[in-house]
Amino acid sequence: MTMELRRRRGHSSNHSQITCASWLPVPTSSADESKLIVLGKAESKTDGTTGILQLALYNFKTDEFGSKGAEEEGGGEEGGPVCIAAHPGGDGVVVSFSKCCKYFELDDLKSKLKVSDKVLSPLLGVGPQKCLTFSVDGCKLAAGGEDGHLRVFEWPSMQLLLDEPKAQSSFKDLDFSLDSAFLASTSNAGPARVWDITKTVPIATLARDQGDSIDFCRFSRDGTKPFLFCTVTRGGKSSIAVWNMATWKKLGQKKFFDKPISAFGISRNGKFLAIGSIEGDISIIEVQKMQVQHSIKRAHVGATVRSIEFSCNGRALLSMSDEWAARVNPIQCGADWKDWQIYLVLLTMIIISAILFYIFFEHSDSFWNFPLGREQPARPPIEAILGDPVSPDDQNVW
Repeated sequence: MTMELRRRRGHSSNHSQITCASWLPVPTSSADESKLIVLGKAESKTDGTTGILQLALYNFKTDEFGSKGAEEEGGGEEGGPVCIAAHPGGDGVVVSFSKCCKYFELDDLKSKLKVSDKVLSPLLGVGPQKCLTFSVDGCKLAAGGEDGHLRVFEWPSMQLLLDEPKAQSSFKDLDFSLDSAFLASTSNAGPARVWDITKTVPIATLARDQGDSIDFCRFSRDGTKPFLFCTVTRGGKSSIAVWNMATWKKLGQKKFFDKPISAFGISRNGKFLAIGSIEGDISIIEVQKMQVQHSIKRAHVGATVRSIEFSCNGRALLSMSDEWAARVNPIQCGADWKDWQIYLVLLTMIIISAILFYIFFEHSDSFWNFPLGREQPARPPIEAILGDPVSPDDQNVW
């Protein structure tokens, strides 16, 4: 079953279009069965277009959407939200509008987003940011502008760590490494680069063959294999290439679509990748084998998939399309075993083994059906197996 949120139309000329969406990793009171989704909308009115944020609640058990409180006006900003970056700690979201970026926080009841008192001064009047992303630990925020200006800030102080006005011609994707030391960037036209945040310089330009374009980038997340995954398009066919972070040399690539990849995502545990196509198809790839584990054909019928994001628990996939529709597809990616589950299985096996041994012992004569002598007992006494306890008086007898 797939849940979908489409544009809303009113009785007049007013209607809203969903322009961006993101999971909001906030703990809920329903035993992790529901999670919040932030929807950015462009509300068309007779006097222009206004940006609006809305919270939706997705229930993993019932696969249903529900509204969560009232909509929030985008702080007086004109035009729809361009992109959303949710803080990993669930503190709030940074939203890019046509002229600036603003920070929104949850209210005390976690039912509505409100404009924060925290003003993002370095991102006022900078124009639309095509890419916004937090580091995995939530301590850094990167912004890639439509004008190719790259800015990296320490969060929440907003201290500028990296400022490169001509980093790209125009940004297409950004991603932090797991340790927040590196930042990968791609553009609509031009090379893909890797930046060292501490040294504030690009340390690598990813090699590509003539005619190739590197579109999207994601660092590995499992903490054991330091790789950088990028989608590569050539002649309308798309593949995923892997670079070694120690040498920044390409290890290889594999084709997955006979059409361009239009969206790219990675699960929080780093075990799965997700790709979306310009024809609305979605595939989930197991990283270890680099094989498609699950395909969602026509997830967005006849529309280009623009964004893909795994939920924090890896049980659902949030995607956006050119139809201004947001969809959630429940997925089965093989959840990780937890320590208590492993111990429970081992304990169960030990108990079952003990029960089987007892049953075998009690019914061994009828089970084995061995011929027994006239004076031979049907089975040995239990002391023959467990041992005959020795009294203290007999311990010194030889």
